[in-house]
Amino acid sequence: MDENLIQAYLELINKLLNCPNGEEAQILQANTELVDAGLVKVMAAVSEQIAEKGNGNAANWLKNFAAEIAQMLGMTASTTPQEYWQFLLEVLRTISKSNGNPKVVYPLLQANLDKLDDGLTQIVEVWAKQTLAEVEPQQAQSITVDLVNLGNLIQQFPLGNKASNLETAIACYHNALDIYTREAFPEDWAMTQNNLAAAYSNRIRGEKADNLEDAIACYQNALDIYTREAFPEDWAMTQNNLAVAYCDRIRGEKADNLEDAIACYQNALDIYTCEAFPVNWATTQNNLAAAYSNRIRGEKADNLENAIACYHNALEIYTREAFPVNWAMTQNNLALAYSDRIRGEKADNLENAIACYHNALEIYTREAFPVNWATTQNNLANAYSNRIRGEMADNLEHAIACFQNALEIRTREAFPVNWATTQNNLANAYSNRIRGEKADNLEDAIACFQNALEIYTREAFPVNWAMTQNNLAVAYKNRIRGEKADNLENAIACYQNALDIYTREAFPQNHIVTLFNLGLAYQNTQQWQSAYHTFSAAIDTVESLREEILSGDESKQKLAEEWNKLYCCMVDTCLQLKQPIEALEYAERSKNRNLVEQILLQDSHTIFPPEVNAKLALLSDEIAKDQQQIQQGKAKNYREVAKRLEELRSRRNQLQDQYLPVGSSFRFDPFQQTLDRETAVMEWYISSETFFVFIITNAASPTVWQSTPEDYDKLLDWANTYWQTYNQKPETWSNQLTEALENLAQILHIEDILKLLPASCNRLILIPHRFLHLFPLHTLPIANAHHSPTYLFDLFPGGVSYAPSCQLLQQLQTRQRPYFDRLFAIQTPTEDLYEKDFGAVGAIKQQFIQSESEILKERKATKSALLPVDDTTKTITQHEKLATAHCLLFFCHGYFNPVSPLDSGLQLADGNLTVAEIIAHFHLNNCRLVTLSACETGIPDFYNISDEYNSLPHSFLLAGSTNVVSTLWKVQSSTTALLMTKFYEELEQQNHITLALQTAQSWLRDTTIEGFQAWLSQSKLSLAWQVTLKEDFEEWKQEKGATAKPFNSPDYWSAFCVIGQGG
Repeated sequence: MDENLIQAYLELINKLLNCPNGEEAQILQANTELVDAGLVKVMAAVSEQIAEKGNGNAANWLKNFAAEIAQMLGMTASTTPQEYWQFLLEVLRTISKSNGNPKVVYPLLQANLDKLDDGLTQIVEVWAKQTLAEVEPQQAQSITVDLVNLGNLIQQFPLGNKASNLETAIACYHNALDIYTREAFPEDWAMTQNNLAAAYSNRIRGEKADNLEDAIACYQNALDIYTREAFPEDWAMTQNNLAVAYCDRIRGEKADNLEDAIACYQNALDIYTCEAFPVNWATTQNNLAAAYSNRIRGEKADNLENAIACYHNALEIYTREAFPVNWAMTQNNLALAYSDRIRGEKADNLENAIACYHNALEIYTREAFPVNWATTQNNLANAYSNRIRGEMADNLEHAIACFQNALEIRTREAFPVNWATTQNNLANAYSNRIRGEKADNLEDAIACFQNALEIYTREAFPVNWAMTQNNLAVAYKNRIRGEKADNLENAIACYQNALDIYTREAFPQNHIVTLFNLGLAYQNTQQWQSAYHTFSAAIDTVESLREEILSGDESKQKLAEEWNKLYCCMVDTCLQLKQPIEALEYAERSKNRNLVEQILLQDSHTIFPPEVNAKLALLSDEIAKDQQQIQQGKAKNYREVAKRLEELRSRRNQLQDQYLPVGSSFRFDPFQQTLDRETAVMEWYISSETFFVFIITNAASPTVWQSTPEDYDKLLDWANTYWQTYNQKPETWSNQLTEALENLAQILHIEDILKLLPASCNRLILIPHRFLHLFPLHTLPIANAHHSPTYLFDLFPGGVSYAPSCQLLQQLQTRQRPYFDRLFAIQTPTEDLYEKDFGAVGAIKQQFIQSESEILKERKATKSALLPVDDTTKTITQHEKLATAHCLLFFCHGYFNPVSPLDSGLQLADGNLTVAEIIAHFHLNNCRLVTLSACETGIPDFYNISDEYNSLPHSFLLAGSTNVVSTLWKVQSSTTALLMTKFYEELEQQNHITLALQTAQSWLRDTTIEGFQAWLSQSKLSLAWQVTLKEDFEEWKQEKGATAKPFNSPDYWSAFCVIGQGG
């Protein structure tokens, strides 16, 4: 009871005792706010004290008057105040005699469970307040010892009303602190503060947030005395307890609270070592693991690894034999951490989780621990639902069985919230079930979701309500029974319900996913305009969030795939609405968003100057805090915080856009104005069931060609076969390349698409999408009346080049690179390539100003020369001549890393120069051409839908070059040397990169052996190399004949392509 209220009761009682006879009613009338059950109990307590002092008349009068007030209030308490009074004195006497022995005290408490209620709390308050004020100090100290013991005993007593017991304990501690002051009894004061903190931590009454603040304050008070030096064990105990309170804390930033908790646990472990305090060490390790599992700061993957390590530590002491219950608890917690683990193989992590849950169930049996058994069954079911190993059908059956087990204990009556949670989980399992009739499974799922919504109401559990509405919508969308139109309408209604809670401000990722699903439902009902607006809102949110939606690699990949599906659906919707310009703009925005994401994820610390990084970090912190305020319902003015959140994101994005090499938006009209009447752009876009080609010229809206679903399937099959053959049977791949490209041309309907180009078009720019970047589209075979081989680039006198996207092409066209007389070359850096360039680099060098060019040859061609590291600052810079070079030439080995495309690169004398390093450290502000005379330099990351920008050509374009020549497969050094020599010869004559390369490719393709012999004497190759090559050609001539074309097959010449500006 509140101390001020008790004081008010006592003052009112004093007035009643001393007023003239007959004025009692008037006094009560003036103090009606105090006339309640509490007053009656305090009057009874005071009457007992008066009687003990020998004033029987006053005591009897007060007792009788209290009875009258009780009757007036309708009180029919089974226990009278006098009985509470006598019981309290008896308990205190028993505690005093037994020195607080629970074996003696608890039977007395058990025999008087009817008195363990608020009445006892009030009696404690009154009796302690008056008694301690009247007795001698020594006796007061003795009584205080008993009060503290009573508080400890009743706080831990397992029977009776838990809420009332805790209130009684709190009353005991508060009154004890009147005697145990910090100055007079520092150790006892600290002990009582610690005990009071424990009671507040567990308190049921009052605001939970207030109780935890009181607990934290009391623990911190205790630590003023319990220092590490003076009381190491008590300090460690209090640090652990304080950490628990911080973990549960509601006020303050959750992230800060968890950091405080982790620090306190780590403090405790300084004393609680495994050797000295094994059990306490294990307990704290388990608690610390839980804090790491929930940690917000730091890398999620690192936090989970720390959690798993701590759980394993705890299990060194918590063995099954010595501590079976703690062992089971820790096994369950460890299983949860393995389920969430990011590092390691996901399949292995889930197997470990399942094994740990099964371990826990050896102790957590239904009979001995029904609640823990049910919780573990629910968790185990979730693990089976997500399991990768084993048969999916079997795993889902196990999951359903475990959820049904959990529901035997988690009934609606006994555990309504847990019942609803398991109903929702069970519904998801039924939705995915393979066995049984699909229609029946979906009906079961819908029934379970609706069950969950009986508890998960919008008012009581808004977030769970929204989640279940979203899940129910999916079930309705897939439902087989009932009218399809009705089911889709129900799905739409449920998605709209979910969006009431999943707002852009509070739950941005859920907001996006729900909008996406709602848009799909609108698509299915052919409500195209509604689908358009819904997808548009989702995309705007995705683009505003940027790196906020990035997390672990696996999560990032899944989200990226979802967002790409979202853009695909928007492109489909725009085309349904006959809006080709918007369809193209969204296709471009999809590509640009992926690039922005990659840069922010990999290179933010190198793209942005330090001062900008600092500003961005502050903005990110502010965004996170506002987001958390809204999400946790703490925002005092929701609209104001939401508005500020949007402003913060806008400021962050604008600041990033000043330094990013590409923005997240694209507009068609400004791009179209950059094209002349002779140029056309052919951009592919691969959707979920079809692929499109946008044909863009300077004259009109884009023309769109769309494939059939059958052609889409053929394209996927062809691409898989091509890539598998290339990797597993390279000789077969080489022999079948011409035929394969003919098939690709037919699948892509390239000849039909060419008919859509205007007659004025003599230059073509190709923008592939996803895995189409792998193939030499510029050399697709084209049928002609003369039956001689004709390739796509043969049809365009102005050349055929590639661009990553329209927006990057637009940016490249603004880069002015008029000069081409400074060369920087990397020549044969590895021993297996020494002299394998056939003198090509030396010949090429002659076209450039010698004094301003740089060639790093053989052992000097190192990464450390290109990117030296400052010994003092450890900062990485680039070779000084890279910044001024007009042409950068690599004649070396290249490689593509399919597991980690950002680690793809070029092999130099002392290591590999990777895609990530080029993006981060190269600044080629004067470079017109980067030539990658190496293997597989043009292959992007085609495994992940969102990562096609992870390639060497794109990295050099981002670094500042306007053009890159790269390769699409492993090329031979000899033919590469010939092609490069001819390419640079033509480049000197034509001054046009695309035309020079295509002329060189045609020359390599069509030239006879005697033609090569004639060319050698005119080339810039050294005389020694001319002699060597003439001898080689002479041998071929004897073997194949003078008119043979040794390099006619496309695998020799069509791997090379120009990406970028083109000219």
